[in-house]
Amino acid sequence: MRERGRVTDDLVGLVGVAVGDRELARRVCEACVDGLDIDGAGMSLFTTRESRQTLWATDEVAMVLEDLQLTLNEGPCIEAATRGLPVSVPDLHHSVETTRWPVFAGEVAERTDAVALFAIPMRFGATVVGVLDFYRTTAGALGAVQWRDALAAAETAALLLLGQRTRPSDLVPGSDGEEQARTTDGHDDGWFSSALSARPEIHQATGMVLAQLGIGPEEALARMRAHAFTERRLLIDVAGDVVARRLRFTEEMR
Repeated sequence: MRERGRVTDDLVGLVGVAVGDRELARRVCEACVDGLDIDGAGMSLFTTRESRQTLWATDEVAMVLEDLQLTLNEGPCIEAATRGLPVSVPDLHHSVETTRWPVFAGEVAERTDAVALFAIPMRFGATVVGVLDFYRTTAGALGAVQWRDALAAAETAALLLLGQRTRPSDLVPGSDGEEQARTTDGHDDGWFSSALSARPEIHQATGMVLAQLGIGPEEALARMRAHAFTERRLLIDVAGDVVARRLRFTEEMR
């Protein structure tokens, strides 16, 4: 465990506290906002290598940032999860690094007042189980002490979430030998199902699109993402139209 700071101390106080997964995520995010020099926070869980779900966001801007990354499949959260390393962007609008997320950076500038973005993977051994996202409306990196506290908080949050419901059998070897999370039928009250229920429209819409086109769930989600990108909409809004039957996918919608 890394050096503990104010946020980490607050989270350690949650050990053994019986709360639901989303409530735990709320407390983690709010502790980060209270203890770090940030304006908002979000938490995403990766229920499989391909599936990312937002578990909590402290405010509307944080939720838009989460939804944009889910829609575009790019941004600091996606990179932190993929590489398993923290990502710090002190100024999204004046950073060479953000050239690797050109669409995301443009959408953030248009839709929000977020300037600095930070993403820290929540790890269990070699496995990334989720990501803590922070934003700030002013440019600048987190100070060294706060950054250490944020890293330790992410480690603590991962242990808290895994301690809530998961069992050793919930982590299985992936194709590359690393462990990855899996969902199991009948495991209805853990953090896996909470992640799915956090954005139920996307889960439901994916099922409807795969039924409409006779394709697999990954391709169905990819079709919705592509449509959202083309129409410059959020994935959650496209999913809402599918569920409400205002939008039906056909083979011609490429």
